[in-house]
Amino acid sequence: MDLQDAQSWLNEVLNEISIQFQKMPGSAIFLRYVKSSYQNDPVRSAVELFLFLFAVRYLLAPKYSTQRKSYVTLSEEVCQPLAVDFVKPICQQEIDELVEEWTPEPLVAPQTSFEESENEKRPIIVGPTGPKSKLFSNGRTVTNLASYNFYNLVANETLKEKAIQTLRTYGVGPCGPPGFYGTQDVHMKTEADIASYLGVPACIVYAQAFSTISSVIPAFSKRGDIIVADKAVNYSIRKGIQISRSTVRWYEHNDMEDLQRVVEKVIKEQGKKEVTRRFIITEGMFENVGDVVDLRQILELKLRYKFRLILDETWSFGVLGRTGRGVTEQQNVDASQIDMIIGSLAGPLCAGGGFCAGSDEIVEHQRISAAAYTFSAALPAMLATTASEALLMLQTNSDMLTQLRENIKAMWAQLDPRSDWVHSTSSMDNPIMLLVLKPEVIAMKKLSRADQEHLLQDAVDETLANGVLITRLKSMPRAIHATPKDLGWEPQPALKVCMTTGLSRKETERAGIVIRHAITKVVNRRK
Repeated sequence: MDLQDAQSWLNEVLNEISIQFQKMPGSAIFLRYVKSSYQNDPVRSAVELFLFLFAVRYLLAPKYSTQRKSYVTLSEEVCQPLAVDFVKPICQQEIDELVEEWTPEPLVAPQTSFEESENEKRPIIVGPTGPKSKLFSNGRTVTNLASYNFYNLVANETLKEKAIQTLRTYGVGPCGPPGFYGTQDVHMKTEADIASYLGVPACIVYAQAFSTISSVIPAFSKRGDIIVADKAVNYSIRKGIQISRSTVRWYEHNDMEDLQRVVEKVIKEQGKKEVTRRFIITEGMFENVGDVVDLRQILELKLRYKFRLILDETWSFGVLGRTGRGVTEQQNVDASQIDMIIGSLAGPLCAGGGFCAGSDEIVEHQRISAAAYTFSAALPAMLATTASEALLMLQTNSDMLTQLRENIKAMWAQLDPRSDWVHSTSSMDNPIMLLVLKPEVIAMKKLSRADQEHLLQDAVDETLANGVLITRLKSMPRAIHATPKDLGWEPQPALKVCMTTGLSRKETERAGIVIRHAITKVVNRRK
């Protein structure tokens, strides 16, 4: 076949292809688009053709290579080469040496000698906790001031009966996340009860108290948003802030002037930049210090500078206020003015889980955006029922709060004004009394932070030896290779004494005397 015949045959083939292509639906439109596109911008046509061919190749390609092996075959041969072309052969002996030399990074820092000693002496309680508990080590019954059983609800027979009835009706747990099939009518009732109790439109209940605030924060605050937070906020708040990846500005603990300075600085830095979400995060009653927030001033700054307010009432809900509604009731603030109120059902209410209360929009957003809600099994029904019943008791039985506050006053009378060595940083309404060494004692004894922890642990041991169980304020252990900059604000070492209505006023006073004498004995023993 000569060149002329070949050209004639090629023209016939192309003509036949053109005829068949024109018979296809939409072919005329496609040709018109290609012609106009090529005339206007031939480079774009070339790029589009390349992307089309790449997409076809990507879709037709296998998900993984079936030809090249990327693993080492272990054998007894002298030298087994890797199948990967660009890696040099490796011998079995070299593999064994590498495995022996490799040391995995530890998940946690090794225990210090102080931590090991503390764990060895840690008391174990036999049976349910209560105002009087039996120790496993020696069978002694001691006064228990180391649990959050403020209203002695653990021993309440009405709550026990309700929990048993719910257990028989609903089983142990829902075995599913709330957004799927985990939500039950008791959960909806508990949410409605909490919302009504606080006087807000809606509420959402989480299965774990700790992860409530650490999920609420990243559900609303994202990268690029601004968070202004108190330096003394608890660990779960810090984890929520870390997860959110937001820009954080810290202000001095409970210092409203410093808060205003930080807020004004944030507003100035923003300037004409794109508007971002801005949050103030604080606690109602601080876990690490024990004092109460000045909510009125924070609310004034929030409204003036247009910030949203996230208030963690984990330790103030069920404790502060005339009926235990928290810091909003205590300081006569309308709870609906707070964007998000977070609380725990596991502390004073002796149930389990946590909640976030606010507007309908705030609550509904969390049902699909809060990790601890969407990816965790729902709260067991018996714990939801227990929480609702405990709230009802607080509303109908004001004597519970009255008796607790009487015991708090009795303990204060024995410790804070009478002790020469410690003073309390807690609020007078806080059933958790935090006792720190006085500054002059620290200076006189030249105590470092580690020295203070050792001394206070000795006080805990001495107190237990005299029949009263208390504990120390514990903070999360330092991360491996953590620098001073990573540590940030740290709470001062303190003793933690938890009051309960399960003891009479006289019993509380006697326990206070034991604690005071134990502290005096330990401090005097140190040269």
